[in-house]
Amino acid sequence: MHLEILVEEPSAKEALKNLLPKIIGSEHTFQIHPHQGKPDLLNKLPKKLKAYRRYISSDVRIVILVDLDSEDCNQLKRKLDNMAEQAGFRTKTTANKTHQPNFQVLNRLVIKELEAWFLGDFQAIHSAFPKVPWKLRNKKQHIDPDSIIKPSKALERMLQKYNYYKNGLQKLDCAKKISAHMDPNHNSSVSFNQFKKGISAFL
Repeated sequence: MHLEILVEEPSAKEALKNLLPKIIGSEHTFQIHPHQGKPDLLNKLPKKLKAYRRYISSDVRIVILVDLDSEDCNQLKRKLDNMAEQAGFRTKTTANKTHQPNFQVLNRLVIKELEAWFLGDFQAIHSAFPKVPWKLRNKKQHIDPDSIIKPSKALERMLQKYNYYKNGLQKLDCAKKISAHMDPNHNSSVSFNQFKKGISAFL
């Protein structure tokens, strides 16, 4: 199986480059396509899906991953599903409703930002940035990271407190360092676990 993964920014690509082999193993392949933010991805998505539909082979699956930010979860998910279905694909949502196991497109939302996935694995943060005290692992932001309004700011404040990224969070660098230590089987972010569950359904 081969995964074509569309993400909204380079930092998501860097994180998934480290995370996906831990989820799908070495026998499957993937390619990640970053965009210049969510608007860029959503604007290009209908045409990209139609292009995929014309040449996609039976062993290829498509994954679309975007941040929820401040949008309505159900509306954004429905929008993504509609785009895929209008291009002629079966989504996981449709497969669930019709009780048919096979689907070609997985739409997943990061709630609310990619950094929530990092906050959901404190061990990875501590390994990447050892000056962050282990005692912080029981703080609410690590137990329920999806509830944080702005996870990127929460992560930035924590790292700056311990003398990392004094000039502002470098998202690309941070994504590389933390994801390298992340364990997909131990993450408190619900949206990360939904992503992992969806990917695993392809296997």
